[in-house]
Amino acid sequence: MQPLAETSPVRSRSTTARNGPSVKWFLLFWIMMIGLGVYAVYSYTNHLKQQVLTELSTQSQQQLTVLKTDYEAKIAVLSEEVKELQNTVQSFNELLTFTKDNASAKTDNSNKLYTQLSEVSKQLEALKKEMDLIK
Repeated sequence: MQPLAETSPVRSRSTTARNGPSVKWFLLFWIMMIGLGVYAVYSYTNHLKQQVLTELSTQSQQQLTVLKTDYEAKIAVLSEEVKELQNTVQSFNELLTFTKDNASAKTDNSNKLYTQLSEVSKQLEALKKEMDLIK
């Protein structure tokens, strides 16, 4: 019976010896596959992040261009209005000077003209404030 007892442990050792390298290769294969999967996910997320950043940058540039165009258009309109008001104020100043020179003490035209000039000046100030706010 002793010979049977000796052969049994030898067989169990030889089967574990045969299975040892295959288990190591199997585990190595799966560790490499997991590592490659992690690397692929990391690379793909970086790619998506760059793509989203590029799209956001493009959209931001487009929106800034639209805002700049609107801003320049508003500034141009307000500048024209200010020029018109300055011309009107200049005309009223000339007319007021003329009326003051030619007015008698009985006429009230200079007061009306001065009131109109005051209103135009107020409008001019309001437009200047709007331009400052837009800037």
